[in-house]
Amino acid sequence: MRNALGLMLASVVAAVVIAVGGWFYYSARADQGAPKTTAARAADQLPAQAKLAAKDDVETTAAIAARPTAVAQAAAPAPAPVVPVQQKSTCANPNALGVARVVEIDTTGGPGFGFEHFKQFDFLTDKEVVLTFDDGPWPVNTPAVLKALADECTKGLFFSVGKHATYHPEILRQVLAQGHTVGTHTWSHVNLNSKKMTEQQVKDEVEKGFSAVRFALGTNPAPFFRFPQLQHNPAMVSYFGTRNVAMFSTDIDSFDFRKGATPEKIVDNVMTKLDKLGKGIILMHDFQKHTGEAMPALLARLKAGGYKVVQMKAKATLQTLPEYDEALLKDLKVPTSSARPITSVVQTVSQ
Repeated sequence: MRNALGLMLASVVAAVVIAVGGWFYYSARADQGAPKTTAARAADQLPAQAKLAAKDDVETTAAIAARPTAVAQAAAPAPAPVVPVQQKSTCANPNALGVARVVEIDTTGGPGFGFEHFKQFDFLTDKEVVLTFDDGPWPVNTPAVLKALADECTKGLFFSVGKHATYHPEILRQVLAQGHTVGTHTWSHVNLNSKKMTEQQVKDEVEKGFSAVRFALGTNPAPFFRFPQLQHNPAMVSYFGTRNVAMFSTDIDSFDFRKGATPEKIVDNVMTKLDKLGKGIILMHDFQKHTGEAMPALLARLKAGGYKVVQMKAKATLQTLPEYDEALLKDLKVPTSSARPITSVVQTVSQ
């Protein structure tokens, strides 16, 4: 009996000791906060700044949903600054003449340019010029002009004779491929004011030229036209208004087609007139040998004189007439290389 009482007393004392010890243990744990996850305990070993980034192993959906949107946005990294893409110049000549500006022409109603015949539109400012070339394309001479323009990274406006375009379509396509503007100059460079031609023949000469240049290019040219020999036919001036084709005269004639012309004379002739006028549309011929030879020196003089080149483009392309396109494809026999003519359809009629 006495032994049983002693055993009971010992059990009570042990229970009291365990209870008191447990109370002290959990009080200390409560002072330390809630139990930590593995990641949080590891963060205790990190520097203070690193501890700010430590996260629990598990985040409840409720905690994520309760997080303010603004805080989430603020935590996102700021986007890198956008650096504008700089186009690389394709010009290898850092001192090139280049192109000062490009103008787009709305040809609705058939406007005219060049003060020798048209006084309505004066779009050039002081020291601005437009480089124009007639009668091409032609072997050797047109490529020489193209090379000179390419060396100075500048552009011109080419008025192609339709028949020449069918002789040398590869050259005309090179003109277009190099970024120049291609207009037209009739089918065979006849005087459209000739009394020997009927109004229908004049129209046919022009429209056939349109279709021939389109055929040679493989695409529509610009609706830009220059009368051969600058002989403006009044009926055709009105007709171009209905066709929405712009007409080009000139301000400065280089007279590079004259007998006895030399590269030096061509350059001096152009610059003398240009220095007097201060600006203008320059008329040259890429068909002429001396013009190609004169171009490097002429472009150098323009640059030295502070002149700037303006390139002219059309808002819309020329729309050829289907009946002329069909007639050209039916009747045209493009000569082979060995059969190509050695003389041009362009002849000097006066000087």
